[in-house]
Amino acid sequence: MRHAISVLLQNEVGALTRLTGMFSSRSYNIESLNVAPTYDPRVSRVTLVVSGSDAAIAQLNAQLAKLVDVVNIHDMTLGDHFERELAIVKIKLGTGGLTRVMTLVKQFGAEILDEAQISCTLQLTGRVKEIDAFVAEAADIGEISAVARSGTVAVSKGEVTLSSFDRQHLLVG
Repeated sequence: MRHAISVLLQNEVGALTRLTGMFSSRSYNIESLNVAPTYDPRVSRVTLVVSGSDAAIAQLNAQLAKLVDVVNIHDMTLGDHFERELAIVKIKLGTGGLTRVMTLVKQFGAEILDEAQISCTLQLTGRVKEIDAFVAEAADIGEISAVARSGTVAVSKGEVTLSSFDRQHLLVG
């Protein structure tokens, strides 16, 4: 099963390497990795997507939680959550391609970043399946010359949160 795992990780030299190294040492491929700062410069939020059995991922999460740099961890796929990804796609267009691009943009709610008769650059934020479908449809319109995807970001629905690190851990600032 596919799991989206969010981790609060201390911003220390080598912390991300130790975290990702745990996956590779156990022969798990990280399908998506997104790292971004939080409101506190001492901590980053890491969102990983990995596939495996529920039991194997639960064991991996338990081992991740033991890493000294990991402040908190939550497997988003165990509850209701929002998952999104950003994609920027550049397409080389043939005759009539721009008209088809306009239809695609309208269909998916995408945004045109740059347009010309021979090429265009599009942006879409959505669920992973929507992004996959968008890229496939774009490939039918013209030759894709670049695809940049952010990787999954996720947050729990409702009041469930990836707990604030400073309420549970005292970090030396």
